[in-house]
Amino acid sequence: MATEAVDNAYDDATLARRIIAAGPARDAAAEARLYASLAPRVRLYGRKHLRDAQRADDLVQDVLLMTFDRLSRGEIREPERIASFVLGACRQTVIDLKRGEARRARLLDTYGADLVAEGDDDAGPPDTQRLEHCLETLSHRERTVVLMTFYDDSPAEAVAQALGLAPGNVRVIRHRAVERLRRCIGGAEP
Repeated sequence: MATEAVDNAYDDATLARRIIAAGPARDAAAEARLYASLAPRVRLYGRKHLRDAQRADDLVQDVLLMTFDRLSRGEIREPERIASFVLGACRQTVIDLKRGEARRARLLDTYGADLVAEGDDDAGPPDTQRLEHCLETLSHRERTVVLMTFYDDSPAEAVAQALGLAPGNVRVIRHRAVERLRRCIGGAEP
């Protein structure tokens, strides 16, 4: 068992050296093998300290992306200690996450009551008839862009390709259409 740990450390160090040597050109195979070696350890650390599988997966992604970036820039001086570096990065990332959560909780306790604007509790359901009327006031192209963006959840590039427009043009059309909808729903336009 101890021999296996030494072999893994050597393998991790060799992979880390390959990533350092590749620099910005990247050694994708070495990155993949090092990821496969380190990810389970990072995930286990995350599950233990964050108590949430989703957040543990986020920790894996954040820590290993940072590690590969630092390796490719030659900022890690001791590749033979890559596992220690990664676990230290896990520890610091978890501390930062918990510190941020504690800060948010204190701010909510202090200022949370002020965040609820007066009258928000009385807001009724959205006026769908008014929204439908306002959508009908838009041109066909504006309505199509708005629906593809917000209903279909399509990015500007996909909308542009579907309509034969430039992505920048789609963003302008969407911006202007949303402003018209805002004014219409607010009662400024018929």
